[in-house]
Amino acid sequence: MMTLRIVFFDIDGTLLATGGAGQTAMERALVEEFRLELPFEGVRTGGRTDSGIMTEIFDRHGIPHSDEQRQRFRTAYLDRLPECLDALPGTLLPGVSDLLDRLSQSDNVVLSLLTGNYTESAWAKLRHFGLDERFEFGGFGDFHIDRNLVAGDAKAAAESALGLSIAGDQCCVVGDTPADIECARSIGADSVAVATGVYNHQELQAHTPDYLFATFSDVSAAARAIVPV
Repeated sequence: MMTLRIVFFDIDGTLLATGGAGQTAMERALVEEFRLELPFEGVRTGGRTDSGIMTEIFDRHGIPHSDEQRQRFRTAYLDRLPECLDALPGTLLPGVSDLLDRLSQSDNVVLSLLTGNYTESAWAKLRHFGLDERFEFGGFGDFHIDRNLVAGDAKAAAESALGLSIAGDQCCVVGDTPADIECARSIGADSVAVATGVYNHQELQAHTPDYLFATFSDVSAAARAIVPV
């Protein structure tokens, strides 16, 4: 009996680039709904959860962390995201479509998500680029600031969907930031990093992922790293 391999993919900078649609939609929400000026000045976003980004901006600008205010931001952001995705020049990243095809052909591979996006924004981005049917479940950035907790949610979601207990060494986290590498370790998973996001090869190498690629253009090599033979 073949051992299942659960592959958790990050979205932004790993599977696709939105041309900045996510941040632009957030900025518009904060400017138009909350009347903030330059809301992202000094705010780092790479590898973080949407909940964590919102928390920092609320702290910086003295916005109360009430359920009402948090939902107000979330709704305003999600309302603006589709038009930003349509307006900005996004793209699938090199090799991604072929890599997902290759992995999907293996009966023992399950594709999942591990992303800092809100659940709704994750699916909106995947639908926009025609990737939504590749995935069914995952861990999302709705509630946690700590991405390691999102990794725990992703593993639990896979176990629930499959009706199985999953060991860490059955899992692989694929992402483009140090946070992806660290959260892989937090659940005992292998880490495959790709320098197609905001972090370059040297910056990612410093965090010692199990495998590191410049892009996924070499689909065979990437597939072998994600699912060792």
